[in-house]
Amino acid sequence: MSPEDRENARERRMHGASAVRRGGAAERHRGAEGRPRVRLDLPRVPRRTFFPEYDPEAFGRLSEKIARFLGTGRFIVWMTVTIILWISWNVAVPGYLRFDNYPFIFLTLALSLQASYAAPLILLAQNRQDDRDRITHEQDRKQNERSIADTEYLTREIAALRMGLGEVATRDWIRSELEDLLRELELRTPDGERPERDERDR
Repeated sequence: MSPEDRENARERRMHGASAVRRGGAAERHRGAEGRPRVRLDLPRVPRRTFFPEYDPEAFGRLSEKIARFLGTGRFIVWMTVTIILWISWNVAVPGYLRFDNYPFIFLTLALSLQASYAAPLILLAQNRQDDRDRITHEQDRKQNERSIADTEYLTREIAALRMGLGEVATRDWIRSELEDLLRELELRTPDGERPERDERDR
């Protein structure tokens, strides 16, 4: 084999090994079907949609504000004043200035449109409030469970302390035991030795 052939074979071996290594790494990054695997440490690329995107949280806050306003007396007063002015204008002014003649179809359409939008907004606000209430109730339930567990633990500890205190030697018990021992010693001691002991005690 010529030196050129040996050099070409060595280069093929080197490039082949690196290609095998690259191929193995590429296979590790590919799934069973040949598609590249999704990395879990990278955020998913958002898909393009033909629908308009919006922030659900911001829309929910706006719906709650509208629902709160619809449930106030101010809204009822403003709507009543608007309806009175609308009807008065379309009845009292000359015909060429009226924009909604009797039977006030445009006013009926506006009120129907307002009601059709108000109902879903109120339902959305109620759903958000229900979600908050459910989370609050769940947290309260967990807190109650922890409180019950702590109470049971303290009850067991107090019972154990009471049992332990029942076995502790008190001063009165020790005094009574010593008195019993003294009586036994006095009974066992002969009569002749008792005066000598009394003299020594004196």
